[in-house]
Amino acid sequence: MRDRWKDAAPRPLPARNLWSGVLFGVGAIAFVDEAVFHQLLHWHHFYDLATTDIGLVSDGLFHALSWFATIAGLFLLADLRRRRALHWPRWIGGVLLGAGVFQLYDGVVQHKLLGIHQIRYVDDLLVYDVVWMAVAVAMIVAGMVIAVRTRHSAPAPAPEVTAG
Repeated sequence: MRDRWKDAAPRPLPARNLWSGVLFGVGAIAFVDEAVFHQLLHWHHFYDLATTDIGLVSDGLFHALSWFATIAGLFLLADLRRRRALHWPRWIGGVLLGAGVFQLYDGVVQHKLLGIHQIRYVDDLLVYDVVWMAVAVAMIVAGMVIAVRTRHSAPAPAPEVTAG
C-alpha cells in the first residue's frame, strides 16, 4: 500500500506542531512534578485536604491524566513526522510553553487559590513559591519567543532515504 504522504512535499503545519509540543510539555512537566515532588521527595500529593489514601488516589489520577497528555502529544508528533511536517524548533517552543503554563497554573491556582496542596509544607514557603513561579515564567517566555520566531517558518525537508 502506498503512503500518500511519502511523495508529498513537506508543508508547514505550525499550529499542529505547537499543540503537539504543548500537550507533550504539559504531560512531561506533570510527570516530573508527580514523580519528583509526590513520589521521591514526598513533599505533597495532588490533593492534600483529606487522608493520605485519598492523596495517593489523587496522585494516581493525576499521573494517568499527565500520561494521556503526553501520549496525545506524541501521537500528533508521529503524525507530523509521517507527513514530513515536523518542525523541531516550533515543537520545542510548544513543549516549553505547555510546561510553563502548567507549572504556573499549578502554582497559582492549585497552590494559592484552591490550596489543595503546597509545594512543600514548611514554615516559609516564599523561596519555594518564587523559584516555582520563576521557572514557570522562564519556560513560558522561552516558549513564546521560540513560537513567535517560528510561526512563519517551514520545517526543513526530511532527507531522502534510498534503499541501498
